Amino acid sequence: MTSIPAVALATCDRLGEREAIVDRVSIDNDEIVRWTFAGLGERIREAAAAMIAHGIGPGDRVAIWAPNSRHWIVTALGLQAAGATLVPINTRFKGAEAAPLIARTKAKALFTVTGFLDIDPVGMLAASGVELPDLAHIVILDGAVPAGSESWDDFVEPGNEVGPEVVAAAVAAVTENDLSDIMFTSGTTGTPKGVMMAHGQTLKLFTDWCDFADLREGDRYLIVNPFFHMFGYKAGWLACLVRGATILPMPVFDVATVLATVEREKVTVLPGAPTIYQSLLDSPDVDRFDLSSLRVAVTGAADIPVALIERIRADLPFERVLTGYGLTEGGTCTGSQPGDDPETIATTAGRAMVDVEVRIVSESGEVANGETGEVVVRGGNVMQGYLDDPKATASTIDADGWMHTGDLGTMDERGYVRIVGRIKDMFIVGGFNAYPAEIENALLEHDHVMQAAVIGVPDERLGEVGCAFIVANPGLVLDEFRSWCRDRMANYKVPREVHLVGELPINATGKVMKNELRDLRSPE
Repeated sequence: MTSIPAVALATCDRLGEREAIVDRVSIDNDEIVRWTFAGLGERIREAAAAMIAHGIGPGDRVAIWAPNSRHWIVTALGLQAAGATLVPINTRFKGAEAAPLIARTKAKALFTVTGFLDIDPVGMLAASGVELPDLAHIVILDGAVPAGSESWDDFVEPGNEVGPEVVAAAVAAVTENDLSDIMFTSGTTGTPKGVMMAHGQTLKLFTDWCDFADLREGDRYLIVNPFFHMFGYKAGWLACLVRGATILPMPVFDVATVLATVEREKVTVLPGAPTIYQSLLDSPDVDRFDLSSLRVAVTGAADIPVALIERIRADLPFERVLTGYGLTEGGTCTGSQPGDDPETIATTAGRAMVDVEVRIVSESGEVANGETGEVVVRGGNVMQGYLDDPKATASTIDADGWMHTGDLGTMDERGYVRIVGRIKDMFIVGGFNAYPAEIENALLEHDHVMQAAVIGVPDERLGEVGCAFIVANPGLVLDEFRSWCRDRMANYKVPREVHLVGELPINATGKVMKNELRDLRSPE
């Protein structure tokens, strides 16, 4: 099999009446709906027929801006089956953040929902002021259908005229070298970059991930990681369809719901950020639920407390606790191994995945074990490049095929990697990557902000949060400024601390010396 939809449909056909997806009925209805693999396959083919009927096919891009659900999976596989490329959009984005990505990819259709967290995506896009000349369809997967959009049923209806042989031919025409998706990340400039990945490399990498995680046919996988992220999409529902595991999507992480779902559905696999396990362990209700079905935990972060790994092993029934390191441009690059002790799992990111090369280098070449340098990666996992940005692609992937991650790390004599810093100043808020330059650029749009600098600072619950240092004119009111930030940015990007300063520490080249900013923190 050479494409994601071909593999997914083959699994659906093979497993037939086995349970494929367990989901809530809708955004405002917590009742449970269950789909078999046969039913999922039927709906994927229905979605593909609808795409074809609307002229969506090879070379087209289609965006999904929606929370985790069975609808997300069907839409993604339907558009890929038709030959189009998936563009996932972060559900926490505001209209001003999402619209430019839809415009840059020339997305022909957008699939979204209304009513999720009281968000109105159609209204936010209209208010963004960004022209979207290529966007022919806004389709509502769940919720009320506002003016300027159409329902899923209306979108699907023309597909009834497309025969199954046409759909089968479309699926067969998708090759391993065709683009499967364009997932956006951000760099130090603050401009999001579109990471292009192909079907074949995605399937190879995440089939290997299934082996790494010991994901098995018949497993029941509760996916709390968002589908717009690699962890929820590729190491999530796609991995389930590669192996034949049951998918349980969760749109928003909630401790009580997780505990109840694990008990009711006999969940076996529960990956997530370290904060998820910390929240479960700290819940006063954790002992009230039967969690004995849990077998596999997979997490990842630059720095995980050893005590947390020890608590997960001691107080939760997981047989396998794994950690790893990855990035949008290269998928999962390293991972821990069965039998690793808690300190190794907590303080390292494991060693290179199958068929992936990892080195630690400086400007003069590979560094010795234990020395700090940049983490570079080579293999079939490396992206095809950045969308419409050959310059950025060339600066990231060198002539020998090594992808420069921008992360600082060390490697020990066993080949285990430890991430010790981020060249690009990125910090991670509860599992979400936050980029200071992007946030700084947003803050500078405020009329009263003259200069801005952002760093990540430790936070007990989220790991890290943003801390902003602002040089402002006298008209800035902090409470109003915080409200303005919340309206303009995804929640994880909004600085939790804001410090007004007379000037920023600048070096001789005019760059902010961020290592000195921490000394400027003061009670607000």
